[in-house]
Amino acid sequence: MKIRTAYICNNCGYQSPKWAGKCPECETWNVFEETVIEKKNPNGIKEAKAGTPTSLDINNLSEQRIALEMDEINRVLGGGILAGSLILLTGEPGIGKSTLTLQICDQIANGGKKVLYVSGEESQNQIATRAKRLNINSENISFFGETNLETIIATLNEFNPEFIIIDSVQVLNSADLSSVAGSVPQIRYSAEKFMEHAKTTGVPVVLIGHVTKDGTLAGPRVLEHLVDTVLYLEGDRYQNFRILRSQKNRFGSTNEIGIFEMNDKGLEEVKNPSAHFIEGRKENAIGSAICVTLEGTRSLLVEVQALTNITPFGYPKRSANGYDVNRLQMLISVLQKYARINLANQDVFVNVAGGIRLKDPSCDLGILVSIASSFLQKSMDAHSVFIGEIGLSGEIRSVNQIQKRVKEAEKLGFKKIFIPTSKEKISSTAEVIEMKDIMEI
Repeated sequence: MKIRTAYICNNCGYQSPKWAGKCPECETWNVFEETVIEKKNPNGIKEAKAGTPTSLDINNLSEQRIALEMDEINRVLGGGILAGSLILLTGEPGIGKSTLTLQICDQIANGGKKVLYVSGEESQNQIATRAKRLNINSENISFFGETNLETIIATLNEFNPEFIIIDSVQVLNSADLSSVAGSVPQIRYSAEKFMEHAKTTGVPVVLIGHVTKDGTLAGPRVLEHLVDTVLYLEGDRYQNFRILRSQKNRFGSTNEIGIFEMNDKGLEEVKNPSAHFIEGRKENAIGSAICVTLEGTRSLLVEVQALTNITPFGYPKRSANGYDVNRLQMLISVLQKYARINLANQDVFVNVAGGIRLKDPSCDLGILVSIASSFLQKSMDAHSVFIGEIGLSGEIRSVNQIQKRVKEAEKLGFKKIFIPTSKEKISSTAEVIEMKDIMEI
């Protein structure tokens, strides 16, 4: 056994014989860690035997899914948990990852399946206390506290569970590797072993992962490539809403989101998220507007708030919570040039209520209207909704699925719906107002 060391990038897994400040593969700074790599003697490798390829039969496909009681999770996963799938669930500390997985375990155990919860971070007492708070008491849920990978795999082969939770993959270590737990080789090797177990036995495995301070998955990016599905649990820990988003899904869409509300009984589904996001809105508030965003197949009404104030400094500040700051800068420039609203000496703050992050360009018009409302000190009609993307010449551009967005606004009782000029005929009981540019509004 020959032992050598190499420097491995924590972000992408690139190997270098010497340390470097910047990774040449992913161009990230200060990510190289020295790792011991064990290389076996090539003289001891036995000759491999050829396998037998089989035909790709698409007529006899069988897709076995475990449908959960929570429709929000089923929507994100593409219909339920697929047999033999390897799922990675990640999110900020304290956001509710362990709570959500324990609720999933309860629903699967109630279906008569044997569940094993493997934890290397929390003791059996801590898991039991959380289960008691969530009113979970199933004989089909078993606990195993261990961090050694070989012991865990041996236990899985002997216990034969039908659903597995690993909490978390960053604390596992293998005796086959001399590196410490949490290093790139350990995480990658552990994920490969669980992937092999899931594919050979057909048992779904959920790995819980940590995130870095900027919200990305901790560990090598190869971990995301190994698993079948990557789920992010997002939200502000000081607010009740939690959003389950799929970053990668080999068995479904990555555009769907699941919306939950955190309370003392765990995470509960939000059946009508639009009503929750605009709940508590002040009547005829200045600097407030309602826009419609599209998340997968779901339309959501969201309140956007803006505040403008004379800056005490020479350079005005632009700040956004739940919205892209660079796009906010663009909208402010368009507003100044074509609407003759001078914001050169104004600090502009934008907030998306409810803790959701807006990436849909159809919300541009709502952001722009809220900024103008705050600067002009004029409140908008509380029953108005704004849909449209803003171009650099001040035009209001059309967005996809306008009819679906209009129907969602109409369902919640809004009377005026401002949309871009469209060739599509919009049917609605509300007043639909078409506009070409921002001067019309």
